[in-house]
Amino acid sequence: MALRLVADFELRKDVLPWLRAQRAASAAGAGARAGGAGIFENNYESLRVLNVERNGNIIYTYKDNKGNVFFGLYDCQIRQNEHLYTFEKDLQVVSGSVNSERTLLAASLVQSTKEGRKNELQPGSKCLTLLVEIHPINNVKVLKAVDSYIWVQFLYPHVGSHPLPENHLLLISEEKYIEQFHIQVIQEDGNKVVIKNSGHLPRERVAEDFVWAQWDMSEQRLYYIDLKKSRSILKCIQFYANENFNLMFEAPLDISLSDSGFKLVNFGCDDLQDQEKLSKYLTLCVFTNHTGSLCVCYSPKFDSWEQITYSVFYFHKGHSKTFTAALRSADSCVTQAITFLNLDYYVAVYLPGHFFHLLNIQHPDLICHSLFLTGNNEVIDMLPHSPLQSLSGSLVLDWCSGKLYRAFLNQSYLLEFLWNTRLDWEKIAILHCVLSCGRDPQFLEAKIIQWVSENISTCHSFDLIQEFIIASSYWSIYPETSNWDKLLPYSSVLTWTTEIPGITLVTEEIALPLMKVHSFQGYWEKLNFHLEYVKYSKPPLHYNNSVVRREWNRLISEEKTGKRRSKVYVRNILDNAIKVISNLEARSLEQRLTPLFQEEDNPQRLLVGLMVSELKDHLLRHLQGVEKKKIEQMALDYVSKLLDLICQVLETSWRKYNLHPWVLHFDRQASVAEFAVFHTMTRILEATNSLFLPLPPGFHTLHVILGVRCLPLHNLLHYIDNGVLLLTETAVTRLMEDLDNTEKNEKLKFSIIVRLPPLIGQKICRLWDHPMSSNIISRNHVKRLLQNYKKQPQSSRIDKSSFSIEFLPLNYFIETLTDLESSSQALYAFEGHDNVDATFVEEAALRHTMTLLGL
Repeated sequence: MALRLVADFELRKDVLPWLRAQRAASAAGAGARAGGAGIFENNYESLRVLNVERNGNIIYTYKDNKGNVFFGLYDCQIRQNEHLYTFEKDLQVVSGSVNSERTLLAASLVQSTKEGRKNELQPGSKCLTLLVEIHPINNVKVLKAVDSYIWVQFLYPHVGSHPLPENHLLLISEEKYIEQFHIQVIQEDGNKVVIKNSGHLPRERVAEDFVWAQWDMSEQRLYYIDLKKSRSILKCIQFYANENFNLMFEAPLDISLSDSGFKLVNFGCDDLQDQEKLSKYLTLCVFTNHTGSLCVCYSPKFDSWEQITYSVFYFHKGHSKTFTAALRSADSCVTQAITFLNLDYYVAVYLPGHFFHLLNIQHPDLICHSLFLTGNNEVIDMLPHSPLQSLSGSLVLDWCSGKLYRAFLNQSYLLEFLWNTRLDWEKIAILHCVLSCGRDPQFLEAKIIQWVSENISTCHSFDLIQEFIIASSYWSIYPETSNWDKLLPYSSVLTWTTEIPGITLVTEEIALPLMKVHSFQGYWEKLNFHLEYVKYSKPPLHYNNSVVRREWNRLISEEKTGKRRSKVYVRNILDNAIKVISNLEARSLEQRLTPLFQEEDNPQRLLVGLMVSELKDHLLRHLQGVEKKKIEQMALDYVSKLLDLICQVLETSWRKYNLHPWVLHFDRQASVAEFAVFHTMTRILEATNSLFLPLPPGFHTLHVILGVRCLPLHNLLHYIDNGVLLLTETAVTRLMEDLDNTEKNEKLKFSIIVRLPPLIGQKICRLWDHPMSSNIISRNHVKRLLQNYKKQPQSSRIDKSSFSIEFLPLNYFIETLTDLESSSQALYAFEGHDNVDATFVEEAALRHTMTLLGL
């Protein structure tokens, strides 16, 4: 299925065998080995997970046949169980937590009814909140004895494994307040740990008047919502290792919780609500990740069997999105709540049997970057039907079965889905999903490139090559530089207007969180960066190549006219290109089959170097406090990745059709395989041209050679005239050398030569020993001689003896050219032009005339 759930812990496998062994050993000591094992089997239903602590340790509980309440701990590091404490009374456990040293156990319990369920705390009933010394088992202190439910949670600061002099315990009351107890411990009689001044434990109020709260065990954060004048205000408290805590932000939520009752998330197993009636309750949870994102996912009570609505507040983006999903069947009764799972860069939203959505939380602006599956789909059918709870990070707990999972996107399954889907919006969404997985990137890229090569022409809403190149380059840099994501393009698609069947979307701007502190570190620094970006960065700061386009056109124009700016400037640009090409050579694990990087290709080298230079300047302008060398290296890596991906797409096509070196010669007929590779290269060129991305040196030469071999002459010239094929000196030189002077080849050569830039054309004409090339050379020679010619008084008599043919116009013209050539200035200007002189011009003119006259 699309979700990959890897079990870290299972009650049945990791706890049950140990409990059986413990019970069997105890029963054997009493002489009743078999009876004890059977008794435990009868009480297996009471075994359940109670809490998962920050260090991964799992607290569980069960009742034995006498009604005694057993507390145990599973150490996820050494994968061993430990007995914590047994209450020898028939009580029902509400909550439990153990400190990091395993010296104190906090538990809240209530009296049980005959049916084994908690009563409704009628007058006179008490919920006992107890603090137990368990190293070794010693005193029990009553922290609370009240007529409302209490939940407990020890804080786990960022410290080493050495014992702490003080522990901190949160008590969360159904009376809508949260207290923090400060518990000092001391050692007595060796390793015996006892509570110091147990009769007077300091405590303080952390929050009050809240209706909803969520605990983030990994980051030690408390999120809660209080109601102010019927407005829902989300607040967050960060707990620190130095015993302090801060209110970090307040954020208004446009949702109504006034009649929703009391709700806790991730404070242990919540069996207060009947699992069969989950659909009647709202679902609300907060998700964050290491990049500084802050999302609130909210699903109201179901009021329709035809469609379900949920909202996601992207606070780090400054807007919310409300999704309405059509259900598979209006007749089907929804008996479960929507499940929200945190998958790092994505949030999974699903309702078993109805829909599965993967919401992109890093780049949620366009709906096409998220995946929406509804109706009859095997992905939906394979989703787990038991309710799952996202704990922290990738940890997911199935309270019903007692299984703790790590949830990931199933990379192999998504790749398979990518091959099978025919819908553009699913292709682009899954492409980004797969790239975000990040596991074994070389294998991943190879698989995606293979898919791209097979589906180049199947996407109509976006350019597949463009999207792959931009997205893959982004994800190759992003995991290491997550705070730079706003400066690099994420996608080639800037707008999306195509509707996705079964999904209705409404986007609204929301008020940004108000930060309550002024100094930030870690996650909070990144979140604040996002919020500042939303406030002040309009338009977006994503890099584009518009400046590169202007500068490159200017450099090429200067090259044509022979006027080049500072040599140091150009040398630095070309040095950047050399570094990129060296990077590419270092990345290549095996020799490339495609004949690229085998020529200078100065225009492409200039483009490569310019992109490195402009990207580096762009990053330096918008990044503060980052080393210049690091930014320079990032720019080199990014451009190297772009070129490497282009090379890989072409290399895959080359290997697929098993092309050989002879494709570089013009004297063979093209095969179907060569035409397919030519088509791939044309699509690559189209993709890179619109984004003005560089191509590997030698690309245009190879493209022209395949074009000459594959296309009829009129199509070939059409491609050249429209800029699809760019004639290079290397390609045309090879054409002149490979092809003889048959009538067909002469027509091709002449058609090519007249389309060459002047500087290249002059060089190429000298390679072709043909009257037509002599004529072109002569024309260019005369044009250069006469462009600054000023008529001088001359003798009216011409020495006829110096001319082989008496033809006065030609004789006069040749004598004028001879005089110009004799000047020192002209000799200097035309030095090195292979002795092209007036005599050569005369011979070329006569030969051309005779050809025209048919003589």
